[in-house]
Amino acid sequence: MSAVSIIGCGFVADLYMASLATFPYVRVIGAHDRDPDRLRAFCAHWNLPAFDTQDALFAAQPCDGVILNLTNPAAHFAVSEACLRAGFHVWSEKPLALTMQDAKALHTLAQERSLILASAPSSVLGEAAQTLAHAVRHGTAGTPRLIYAELDDGYVPQARFRDWISASGAPWPYADEFATGCTLEHAGYYLSWLIAIFGPVRTVVAASATVIPDKPGTPQSAPDISVVAVSFTTGPVARLTCSIVAPHDHRIRVIGDAGVLEVDKAWDNSAKVGFRRRFNLRRRLLEHPFAKRIRLKGPTHPKVSRNGAAAMNFALGPVEVLDAIAEGRPCRLAGDFALHLNEVTLAIQAAGEQSGAQVMQTTCAPMEPMPWAR
Repeated sequence: MSAVSIIGCGFVADLYMASLATFPYVRVIGAHDRDPDRLRAFCAHWNLPAFDTQDALFAAQPCDGVILNLTNPAAHFAVSEACLRAGFHVWSEKPLALTMQDAKALHTLAQERSLILASAPSSVLGEAAQTLAHAVRHGTAGTPRLIYAELDDGYVPQARFRDWISASGAPWPYADEFATGCTLEHAGYYLSWLIAIFGPVRTVVAASATVIPDKPGTPQSAPDISVVAVSFTTGPVARLTCSIVAPHDHRIRVIGDAGVLEVDKAWDNSAKVGFRRRFNLRRRLLEHPFAKRIRLKGPTHPKVSRNGAAAMNFALGPVEVLDAIAEGRPCRLAGDFALHLNEVTLAIQAAGEQSGAQVMQTTCAPMEPMPWAR
């Protein structure tokens, strides 16, 4: 029986609990939150032991388990550092840290102590992402040349976000979301897919801006729109948009010599992966109007039902860490991969309205596919 514990009992923690239930061999030891009322409500809902302090949680946590750092982004560094110094493997919600100085410090600390420090998002381990990666590796669309990816969530400041309540009663943390910004919160979903498939990013040419300045709950709003051209060391270029302004669009398209691979839903592990071959009809060059469904053979991973905008199994990341510990192998979402993803995301966030090319200082290997996606 593998064990995890949770620090941070807010909105996303309920999504993790529902996802962890799909892995019967994973036991949740308990949880801690700095807000006693939130802690009690969460633990009562999920029938978990409540730890009043981090030290109390540390005392109950086995060394071969994983602590899930599900706190707000501003607390990620301090909580992860405390867990690592106490001798525990850590799964951190995104971003790994709000500065590269802090991210590198955590990376070094984990290496020095032979611990795993991995970071969200884990949808890259899901069926849709792994199917897309499998199709790219096997040349379904020929040599990939260009990727268009969208992570636009609609005009969120006008949504009824105050009504978004989690299973245990936690409100969606809109003040933190607006203050942190959609780039740090969401760009990693497709960036992780792209880095996993194509390897490290060489350069980033980005622009970011705040076009809705007066969002509720926060006096200082982070950029709510970013657009980036990402060049990979292996050759392809990707254009990614991320916003909480533009109409909802979560497509990714990999354009190759033979046609286009496409996924319409970033936040659905079961999203269809399609291929549109390219052909000439008289004097016109076209992509086929009907996409051919691309599937993997055999079972993949447990799925969860849709919750709000997402149908993602949030436990895929923590379980990957547990499996890496048990098997004595590197974790797909830890180490250099997590650090590089953090650097690319921060470079986009900090671009501003007038930015030149930024050359990345970190690197990582393309991700080893999941066993069922090879």
